[in-house]
Amino acid sequence: MSILVCGSIAYDTIMVFRDQFKNHILPDQIHILNVAFLVPDMRREFGGCAGNIAYSLKLLGEDPLIMATVGHDFDPYERRLDQLGLSRRHVKRVADQFTAQAFITTDIDDNQITAFHPGAMSNSHENRIDGTTGVRLAIVSPDGRQGMVEHAGDLARAKIPYILDPGQGLPMFSGEDLLAMLSGARALTVNDYEARMVEQKTGLTVAELARRVEAVVVTRGAEGSEIHTGGGQIRVPAVKPDALVDPTGCGDAFRAGLLHGLAKGWDWTRSARLASLMGSIKIAFRGGQNHKPSTGEIERRYLEAFGEKL
Repeated sequence: MSILVCGSIAYDTIMVFRDQFKNHILPDQIHILNVAFLVPDMRREFGGCAGNIAYSLKLLGEDPLIMATVGHDFDPYERRLDQLGLSRRHVKRVADQFTAQAFITTDIDDNQITAFHPGAMSNSHENRIDGTTGVRLAIVSPDGRQGMVEHAGDLARAKIPYILDPGQGLPMFSGEDLLAMLSGARALTVNDYEARMVEQKTGLTVAELARRVEAVVVTRGAEGSEIHTGGGQIRVPAVKPDALVDPTGCGDAFRAGLLHGLAKGWDWTRSARLASLMGSIKIAFRGGQNHKPSTGEIERRYLEAFGEKL
């Protein structure tokens, strides 16, 4: 039985601005914004939400299925998935498109400005949930709009529990869209900024949304995370990282930990604790797929952080 990870596969071009964006953006001149940031540090990484989540799930001993659409330039990523032992069964090539590309500029406060070319991701609806077998849990993460809507609906009809993770795809959806996608979901995962966006779009508070699903998980960076359920709120602290290097992909590592815990039948507290640990491990490495903890190291660090064994 596998965890199905619906979402993007992308190449990330990551640049580091060695200053604070706020020092170079004039609030009273936003209407004529024209800024340029010198970025002496640049690298290209394998990324995309589905790729990143699946990578961390593999570290945790899972054998996830990636559902994504990619372009004619997919060959390097294809070789990487094969090296990692990640299935390409539901990765579909679109011959006349590029694989999705993210261009991310990060400042010294870990704020990010991202330009994203969706490319083949816009064809994500061409992958169908009914073509999968042996799926026990799924996540619908940022992808093409139509694909996210259809995958959520198809998972609900197939009675496969799933997490809705709209992330940077939120601007594509109305409040009605989000509520429809949530109607069959087990949980919603968002960061604190996205939580405010969801509240604004739906007209419902996080607490009210938590009555419609099993849980709403809100991550708050260094402040940890909150799990809102119909019966209250659970707070999980952030795990102190070895270093603060790069936040890119931390949310995806968090979601992998959450999915692994839920797939094991753990409660929300234990699952979110593992999620917090996975995010803290990732942030000490550049890119979304360069952390390589062994299962033994994950177990040791979990025990140190929370005083209990995995």
